[in-house]
Amino acid sequence: MNQRAITLRRARTNNLADVDLDVPRNQLVVFVGRSGSGKSSLVFDTIAAEAGFQLNETFPPFARNRLPKWTRPEVDHIDGLTPVIVIDQRRIGGNARSTVGTVTDAWTYLRLLFSRLSEPNVGESNRFSFNDPSGMCPECSGLGEVVVSAADRFLDLDKSLNEGAISLPGFGPGKYWYSQYADIGAFDIDTPLREWSKGEREALLYGGRAAADLGRKLPKDYEGVVERFERIYLHTADNLSERKQETIQRFTQSGVCPECDGDRLAKDARTATVDGRTIGELARWEITELLEFVRGIDVPAVAPVVAALTERLQAMVTIGLGYLALARATTSLSGGESQRIKTVKQLGSSLTELTYVVDEPTVGLHPTDVESMIALLEQLRDSGNSVLVVEHDPAVMRHADQIIEVGPEAGAAGGRVVFQGPYDELRAADTPTGRALRRTDERGGARADEPARPGVGELVVANAVRNNLRDVTVRIPAGVMTVLTGVAGSGKSSLAAELVAQCPAVVIDQKAVGTSRRSTPVTYTGIAPAIRKLFAQRNGVPVAMFSANSAGACPECRGLGVLRTDLAFLEGQEVVCPACGGRRFSPESLTYLVNGYSIADVDELTIDQAITEFSDAGIARGLRQLAAVGLGYLRLGQSLDTLSGGECQRVKIAKELSAADGSTTYVLDEPTTGLHLDDVETLLRVLDRLVEHGHSVVVVEHNLEVIRRADWLIDLGPGPGRHGGTVLFEGRPGDYLGRETPTSRALAG
Repeated sequence: MNQRAITLRRARTNNLADVDLDVPRNQLVVFVGRSGSGKSSLVFDTIAAEAGFQLNETFPPFARNRLPKWTRPEVDHIDGLTPVIVIDQRRIGGNARSTVGTVTDAWTYLRLLFSRLSEPNVGESNRFSFNDPSGMCPECSGLGEVVVSAADRFLDLDKSLNEGAISLPGFGPGKYWYSQYADIGAFDIDTPLREWSKGEREALLYGGRAAADLGRKLPKDYEGVVERFERIYLHTADNLSERKQETIQRFTQSGVCPECDGDRLAKDARTATVDGRTIGELARWEITELLEFVRGIDVPAVAPVVAALTERLQAMVTIGLGYLALARATTSLSGGESQRIKTVKQLGSSLTELTYVVDEPTVGLHPTDVESMIALLEQLRDSGNSVLVVEHDPAVMRHADQIIEVGPEAGAAGGRVVFQGPYDELRAADTPTGRALRRTDERGGARADEPARPGVGELVVANAVRNNLRDVTVRIPAGVMTVLTGVAGSGKSSLAAELVAQCPAVVIDQKAVGTSRRSTPVTYTGIAPAIRKLFAQRNGVPVAMFSANSAGACPECRGLGVLRTDLAFLEGQEVVCPACGGRRFSPESLTYLVNGYSIADVDELTIDQAITEFSDAGIARGLRQLAAVGLGYLRLGQSLDTLSGGECQRVKIAKELSAADGSTTYVLDEPTTGLHLDDVETLLRVLDRLVEHGHSVVVVEHNLEVIRRADWLIDLGPGPGRHGGTVLFEGRPGDYLGRETPTSRALAG
């Protein structure tokens, strides 16, 4: 009999509390709940992990060793699985050769088109590939950039040669290369270089014609500083020492390849054209423009290529990525952009009965773009697949065939299914999400009558031209909360970057928290030393005795709590350390107590419990910051690699906020990422408290509740890329109604 549901019995991965669940297949199912409630544990760490593990088992060991590793979930029974495709928020990354064009296969179709239609014809499509030796530029090897000397960093113009004006290692007074410039009689070694003529400085740096034009007698083998530096550091084939690598990093910069001017391709491919345009030109166009160009090609012989390329480009425009260019490096994409590109890649698949697991697909999307993403999710479902989405956006919930809420709270107070059914029933349910939806609906649109807090001075960003900004000047009130809004690609992040460049500020962005399995909330936020110091003082022993990374570590597992066995081509095996039982500490360190707790017992306390048990000021302040951002349920010793994305971001915010002193400007990049509607309220209280303490808060955000609560709003647009970069509005959110802009319409509800 055909199984039409994914069945789970006694699922207990992470905080899941023996969950029994039937998830319907071939439907759009949205999983909701508080941050840390267990949604990701259920969808990613149980359903996706088991499906991935079983699929990998069908391959031979050699192939299995090269596939993504899946850890089998803790579940008694799971059935009805189909092959899984995970579309998460991790950046695509890649290397310097990876672009939007290559990762979406659009570049493959475009170069095939050029190989058939270009004038002059240069041969097969690999001649238009910058990743193929036959097509790549010989000067930069297809990278479009070369490493060049940063000559402006070589000299300190306020010093003379005798005072060490040449900043490079080995070129200062008494060093190996110093005599090659100071002892040849061509330069005044006691006069600051700023007082030299331009010709003298160029002769010192570049030698060659500049030295000849100087008209002074120089040694026949004279090399300018730049020429000698490049010979020593850049034109050597040996393995570079760490010191040489540091010098290269300090005194070089990436520059556009002078041979291909950044096109990455060899000369014949760079000059070949289709309808008068080179492939390099088209790669730099916005995808929206490129789509119109491709649609205009009416050559029956290449109609299938045009159709395939048009379909791929149209999908990217539909999903809100029309402002990107095929030449854009994937390493420069945001998490939201990366996720949407991953989604686009699935649309051309003819496979059915797959399970797509999607992590918060609306991240980075303006409310007006959310409908396009929902349409793509529905398209995947309508192609005969199951689509499981972890999401907090009510707009996605309204389109779900079924909603499953995990909770009711986070951590140990969560891990249970508290609701399963359609949206209308969820809105009436007595669950955290149901109650939050009702509150949101009751509040409605922008609040024009709510008084804004007055600013105390202003932060000025002047004449900003970064990326697509069009000579933007804005005045941001200090001492209040300002929100930067606009569609994706409109220039919000560019304006925030200019603010940071022109005014001192602390940035809390979306970059991943640097985690290892030894990192915990207390180690990352800097509270751990205070806890160890307290134990050391109370017991009269060294502080190192209470560190699982030092003298206090279990000698068997070295403070990891587990023992790992490498099984070569099979998946490595981890078992709980039999010596310490997973507690990580040595027997001696566990004999020392504070308030009846050993150091391992402290690791098991939640943050809320620890605040009550330990009144030490050095501990309590940091713990309260974690509790203030809604993380009071976390255990002190919980590994950061077990936290959800939203939890990790709030740990990062807590770390920054614990150091808040004086009057500081905080710039936050979409801090509501991964947050439940209730957790957004908690975050807003934290930001309000910062403002009350005299700090300025600038937030790049799409969340309408955050926008409505702002004291000041700056909206950019009207569109993405070259269609944006202008300021559409500056003022109170309540005054931004009745305008024909995406943000104004969204605020009106």
